[in-house]
Amino acid sequence: MTNVCPICNAQLPADAPSCPACGFRMLGPTEKFEPIMAQPEVPAEAAASHRFALRVVRGPQTGIDIELRRGNLTVGRDPRCDIFLNDMTVSRNHASIEVGQGGCVIRDQGSVNGVWVNDRLVEASELKPGDMLQIGAFCLMYRERP
Repeated sequence: MTNVCPICNAQLPADAPSCPACGFRMLGPTEKFEPIMAQPEVPAEAAASHRFALRVVRGPQTGIDIELRRGNLTVGRDPRCDIFLNDMTVSRNHASIEVGQGGCVIRDQGSVNGVWVNDRLVEASELKPGDMLQIGAFCLMYRERP
């Protein structure tokens, strides 16, 4: 019998202690896990439609850009979230980001450490270019393209 890694969907033996493809530990704590940032290939016309992004400027994965697609995105420590932030300071279902044609709104989903926008604790906030978001140990800058 085989299992599927919850991070990269690689097939692995039932007794495997970790995923050989990405290193996710199947048993025990995951605090030291460093996920790979595997991005599916996106056609050029679809990539051009991503107007909004978050850049990790402090914390794990510094320098990574996270493109925000239209719709309601989940943010959290749960690997099933649209934006997976793997750190114990991030709640499993920490926040949501509503991405519309004209911009983005972030909403706290009852997280333990809250959502901070420009050093203010918020329940919900419309994001503006240059806004700094704090989600657990992650500091992210919101960006827009014309």
